[in-house]
Amino acid sequence: MNAADSACLVLPDPFLRWFADKGWSPRAHQLELVRRAEAGDSTLLIAPTGAGKTLAGFLPSLVDLLHRGKRKPGAAFTGIHTLYISPLKALAVDIERNLMKPVGEMGLPVTVENRTGDTPQAKRQRQKLNPPDILLTTPEQLALLLANGEADRFFKDLRFVIFDELHSLVTTKRGHLLSLGLARLRRHAPDMQTIGLSATVADPPELQRWLVGQTPGTEAMAGLVTVDGGAKPIISILTTEERIPWSGHSARYAMPELYETLKHFATTLIFVNTRSQAEMLFQELWTINDDNMPIALHHGSLDVGQRRKVEAAMADNRLRAVVATSTLDLGIDWGDVDLVVHVGAPKGASRLAQRIGRANHRMDEPSRAILVPANRFEVMECQAALDANYLGAQDTPPMGEGALDVLAQHVLGMACADPFSADDLYSEVVSAAPYAELPRDTFDRIVEFVATGGYALKTYERYAKIRLNKDGLWRVSNPQVAQQYRLNLGTIVEMPMLNVRLVRRNHLGSIGRGGMTLGKVEEYFLEQLSQGDTFLFGGKVLRFEGIRENECLVSNAFSQDPKIPAYAGGKFPLSTYLAEQVRAMLDDPGRWRELPDQVRDWLEIQREKSVLPKRGELLIETFPRSKRFFLVAYPFEGRLAHQTLGMLLTRRLERMGGKPLGFVATDYSLAIWGLEDMGSMIARGRLSLQDLFDEDMLGDDLEAWLDESWMLKRTFRTCAVIAGLIEKRHPGKEKSGRQVTVSADLIYDVLRSHEPDHILLQATRQDAARGLLDIARLADMLKRIRGHITHKRLDHISPLAVPVMLEIGKEPVVGEAHEDVLAEAADDLIAEAMA
Repeated sequence: MNAADSACLVLPDPFLRWFADKGWSPRAHQLELVRRAEAGDSTLLIAPTGAGKTLAGFLPSLVDLLHRGKRKPGAAFTGIHTLYISPLKALAVDIERNLMKPVGEMGLPVTVENRTGDTPQAKRQRQKLNPPDILLTTPEQLALLLANGEADRFFKDLRFVIFDELHSLVTTKRGHLLSLGLARLRRHAPDMQTIGLSATVADPPELQRWLVGQTPGTEAMAGLVTVDGGAKPIISILTTEERIPWSGHSARYAMPELYETLKHFATTLIFVNTRSQAEMLFQELWTINDDNMPIALHHGSLDVGQRRKVEAAMADNRLRAVVATSTLDLGIDWGDVDLVVHVGAPKGASRLAQRIGRANHRMDEPSRAILVPANRFEVMECQAALDANYLGAQDTPPMGEGALDVLAQHVLGMACADPFSADDLYSEVVSAAPYAELPRDTFDRIVEFVATGGYALKTYERYAKIRLNKDGLWRVSNPQVAQQYRLNLGTIVEMPMLNVRLVRRNHLGSIGRGGMTLGKVEEYFLEQLSQGDTFLFGGKVLRFEGIRENECLVSNAFSQDPKIPAYAGGKFPLSTYLAEQVRAMLDDPGRWRELPDQVRDWLEIQREKSVLPKRGELLIETFPRSKRFFLVAYPFEGRLAHQTLGMLLTRRLERMGGKPLGFVATDYSLAIWGLEDMGSMIARGRLSLQDLFDEDMLGDDLEAWLDESWMLKRTFRTCAVIAGLIEKRHPGKEKSGRQVTVSADLIYDVLRSHEPDHILLQATRQDAARGLLDIARLADMLKRIRGHITHKRLDHISPLAVPVMLEIGKEPVVGEAHEDVLAEAADDLIAEAMA
């Protein structure tokens, strides 16, 4: 059967005419999704950018709605037919715009609306009373809808749930909350089907399991449709005559060449990894924008109105370039973006593929991308990511077990919807893939926590959120609990933020109260500023005037040297795959010809003066400098794992007599400095590297360090907010970041003293091990290097050590023998290393 006959059998006439009018033919995978939907199957579709994934996802729903026909006036209440879940608000808005076009052109009897955090309250209320056929929303809004007493009525007619960019949803706490929401949707609409859409997937079976309900002893999986092909992207690394920096992340050196590149393309999307980088890069480009090209900035801390203006201007082709963070990572359909620039290393092959896919959006034409490494190690990482994309390698992170603080939030939400039986809710929870292995006693401890706060807190009435009635059902304690739940729902706990308001000084020098809001900035950054200091935000240089209530007051400034806001949580971890590829590249001089001359020369001189790390070994270098002694290790396991390793090694070195003063970590290496000659200690047998790097450091050493570390308190704060133990928002007011931190610290100290096995402390340790410490990765590394450690004792710093040495003074983490160690001038370091 040919493609035309196949389409006629699957698609109704309005669809066939629409495709014909466009000069298109339905693609095989689009027809296959309709067939599978009609057979009652749930499906995961993996397809490259430009393959018509989104249309494929909606076709089964649109066909079914055409068969159903238009709802008649006065008919009984009909709930929503299709739910589309997007990880980004901007994506939901974009999909509504793009979906309404074919719906209108085909004359389908279908209503489509979006519901995000930006949707007005009146519209949200109206949607509950008169739902659209297709609702485009986010995980948080779904949780709110499910926690409503009318949820069963609202979702009873649900036929399809479409998950866009599924790979980016499932690996986070948002994905865990969404999986629990999906389990509840199955109860409201047992016959509903799920459709997952994704472009980059490392482990398809994991997502196939996630899409369908799990039952003990079995492994249910959705079907899989994979689309091969798609033009390979054309990726290059920016060539430059400038000196590539040894360290840092700004890539300022490349701005003139990047600006010249922008002139040759109609529209360019420039990705960076952090918001502070976005601010700095936008300012750098604007400073040299002699041609007055329209360039915009887009990141999550900017005011929503400003973000929407940028998105609209981009869609209308009114911009030549947009500097963006991960807020624009996903499938916003701007077909006229003809170049993606990635400044800094992408940290993951899949992330790079995702971002490159933002260009072109036409499957049969190659996307174009240019990588701009910010330092010499990043040149190798960029080359490894480039090679991975041509090979089609994927490194999306694994899904992981469901978080317990998220489960606590969900339990309370379900009590807000209706009284529940613990047995029934447990059966529902373990049908969600991330919680399929959840022990019953852990679930019961979570329910008890929601009911009392735990043994140490049960005397406080405010922690009693739910009560067990005589009928054996759990109910919310009072209506205020449900109100507080809705105000505090969600799993994204950002660092405390303050509104940035632009004010003017009057002729007397006092500050007015008016002025526009520019966005938000993190409180901890503002605490470092004094009145009169300047910083960069929203593309403007601003003068800090002070803090009033929950607002940061600023005025326009004209400083040439602003401080740049640094946003916590903005750094991506280096993927295991790319780390392995960089190690392989260092170990294979045959691959160096792919690298720029100055990077190749750097590695050649390293080989002459020291040695290069072998793929399966850990290289340790020791050398003296400026009355200090240094130990530099090259694990290539990412900053998180290296920071944890540094903290544990300094404890061990203190016990072994190395007198460490501090350490600093990068994605690639780790430097420890101290008062004792560690190279001499190793040579004389006083210090065993095998003992120093023994796997047992992840036992008592880790426990002892965690008990006195600030990291657990910081993690507990996040878990306590997500689990509902600490409520940040109250009707008409919001706790400041400082108030939340003080509350969390007090409760943390009480629990550690009186209930050390509290379920929330357990959740905190699990979180810290995964998110802040990268314990699993560190354990794998220690196992891999056992018996494979190479020590090179040097008289001077080596070329490979220069990047991490340049970080000293920027963000040192000091040991107990604290002394100020000033960072030496970069030129002196480089001259010594390369002499």
